[in-house]
Amino acid sequence: MTDAVSPDSLSTTHPTHGLYIHVPFCATRCGYCDFNTYTPQELGDQHGNSIPGYLNALEAELDRAAAMWDVPGDFAGVQTVFFGGGTPSMLGHEGLNRALRAVKRTVGLAPGAEVTTESNPESTSPEYFEKLREEGFTRISLGMQSAAGHVLKVLERQHTPGRPVAAAQEAMAAGFEHVNLDLIYGTPTETDDDLHASLDAVLGAGVDHVSAYSLIVEDGTAMARKVRRGELPAPDEDVLADRYTMIDRALQEHGFSWYEVSNWSKPGGECQHNLIYWRGGQWWGAGPGAHGCVSLKPQAFGHNPGGLTRTVNAKRPGTYFAGLIESDAHIDQPASITSTELLTDQDLRTERIMLGLRLAEGIVVDDSARAVAAVIDKYVLLGLLTREAGEDRPFNSGEGSWIKLTEQGRYLADGIVTDIIVAQE
Repeated sequence: MTDAVSPDSLSTTHPTHGLYIHVPFCATRCGYCDFNTYTPQELGDQHGNSIPGYLNALEAELDRAAAMWDVPGDFAGVQTVFFGGGTPSMLGHEGLNRALRAVKRTVGLAPGAEVTTESNPESTSPEYFEKLREEGFTRISLGMQSAAGHVLKVLERQHTPGRPVAAAQEAMAAGFEHVNLDLIYGTPTETDDDLHASLDAVLGAGVDHVSAYSLIVEDGTAMARKVRRGELPAPDEDVLADRYTMIDRALQEHGFSWYEVSNWSKPGGECQHNLIYWRGGQWWGAGPGAHGCVSLKPQAFGHNPGGLTRTVNAKRPGTYFAGLIESDAHIDQPASITSTELLTDQDLRTERIMLGLRLAEGIVVDDSARAVAAVIDKYVLLGLLTREAGEDRPFNSGEGSWIKLTEQGRYLADGIVTDIIVAQE
């Protein structure tokens, strides 16, 4: 095993420490979803499976995070917080605000921190947004998926087509400057006209951020079973590429710029929390099934692991609750964490390429090895990568070539990333 890269080598000019909080509850399960989520029928009524039990366990985990996270001496609190799920809005403004107060009390919240929550449009209201804004939330991300009712039906989404735009406008009226709408494109039965209608709705909403993801039929989901039985066609790769082009052109024509392959924003609207992932920062993953990437203090495992450690929490809410509330583990022990992995130099190089090359700013890659240089040369000649020089290097800089995806290169990003990773191994 090689030595791990020190997290202190990261620049401080961008957020470097974030907190992801996973909320595992959903009222119903969408047919395409394979996230770690549970409906009330799946959980039963044990206290550890309830929202109050979850919040108690979350507060206990944040206490442990404050004791276990090896942060810099000038640490003023996390710079970003992101509530994801699941359906965080099922906690209501009361539950979300309680959780944010626990963050402030434990790991701390840096001045000017970005605080985001995902929300399902059908479980929000003007009061919900007003109360979140009062507590310090700064960004809202709403699952829209499509403006076409028949597409939402295929996805098994519960909201009505017009509700996401109405919710976005309610959030902005409550004082949120940063609001995101999520789109899913390439759903079976979706037409070009359906996507145009979705884009018209997004652009008319006045938001400053849009995420757009191609539909992926994940094994084990209800949609995968329907595709296997022939009840739905599988997504078509050529159609997905055409739809991506439609989205990109429409957004760029209206003042949005892509800053990551699946994300567009107006100036200043970039999601700072997600940039921590893509730029190789640290984040504590709290909540059932959450993944983290942090530097841990020596007492967390009785020895000094050094470097960055990948952490994974217990998946089921009841197990998560038991490990934190019913366990007699000391506060410095990772009672909620079920597995850890110390990341090596090679691990970090691989992740930096896998995540960082998706950014418009690009990455610096060590191309001193002939095989890596040859792969980069090939894609530069094909017009899929650019190689640049200059002092204005990206966040995750270092020795080597500064490479970026071209407009066309975005369509083949996964293959380009894979080839570079294989060449460097």
